[in-house]
Amino acid sequence: MQALLALSRAIDRLNAFVGRYCIWLIFAATVISAANAVVRKIFNYSSNAFLEVQWYLYAWSFLIAAGYTLLQREHVRIDVLNSRLSKRTQVWIDIFGFLFFLTPVCILVLWLGVPMLISKFQSGEVSGNPGGLIRWPVWVALPVGFALLMLQGWSELIKRIAFLKGVGPDPMGRLTDKSDEEALIEALRLQTEQERQAGTAAPR
Repeated sequence: MQALLALSRAIDRLNAFVGRYCIWLIFAATVISAANAVVRKIFNYSSNAFLEVQWYLYAWSFLIAAGYTLLQREHVRIDVLNSRLSKRTQVWIDIFGFLFFLTPVCILVLWLGVPMLISKFQSGEVSGNPGGLIRWPVWVALPVGFALLMLQGWSELIKRIAFLKGVGPDPMGRLTDKSDEEALIEALRLQTEQERQAGTAAPR
């Protein structure tokens, strides 16, 4: 279990790193959008490449941040019934969802998406719009994003199993008002302390 918890912490750090810097993609898309508007108004000139690179950047930010969103528990949840259940029942529902919904969907997307990406790369497909961009760079975001999401799902699965076994913190606990980095560091510190205490208390 300790090896799996170490893997979970590594995945959390990876998605926290990605989420922390993903905002720059949104910033770049905003700058390009503003520049395109200014050039169009002043010089009466526009380019489909400017428009397409904006949704390329948006697609990248949306897809690769999915794992970070799961880490922060910000995906949409239906809590009308779930909130009335016991904590252990909620954890079991999450485990079922990670195993039988999230993981299969991610595997299916990777199974279908990777060959499509390879095909786009080999063909050098370009947008049908005049002055459009080559397509494969935006397709890269699909397998990368779903791979990060699947990894984070496995990390959350490990946390919930550890909680049920009594060797991990409550994965459903409230998030603090600290920054993302501080909250993650605090969670990892508490998890490490609980693991150390569990190891000390174990019979020799």
